[in-house]
Amino acid sequence: MHDLTVYFDGSCPLCQREIALYRRCKGAERICWVNVAEDHETNLGPDLSQHQALSRFHVRLKDGSLRDGGTAFVHLWRHLAAFRWLGILFDRPKMRSLIEWAYKVFLRLRPTLHKVMRTPFFSRK
Repeated sequence: MHDLTVYFDGSCPLCQREIALYRRCKGAERICWVNVAEDHETNLGPDLSQHQALSRFHVRLKDGSLRDGGTAFVHLWRHLAAFRWLGILFDRPKMRSLIEWAYKVFLRLRPTLHKVMRTPFFSRK
């Protein structure tokens, strides 16, 4: 049993890099990582469609409940030793509002960032 399930867009170069960073952290071994771009709803559960999971970041808690957006990042960060301090910092109502606002800004910029990340300069490993 995993402590957390993370649903991420594996077709997004920016998301791939961020998830790769998280997966190297202490605590990542207790997280189930689901690439939603490849997983066509078999591991998403009845309350999460592939479309929803690709349009917004989601995590599923151990109790089966689903969280999305900035709140999902707070839960993820609290499970990773290197990011726990961020999870604690943003696990307050006003701070959650701030991270949700920042996440919505990112979502608007994501298509442009996605194109930039696919350029030869950024696609080098």
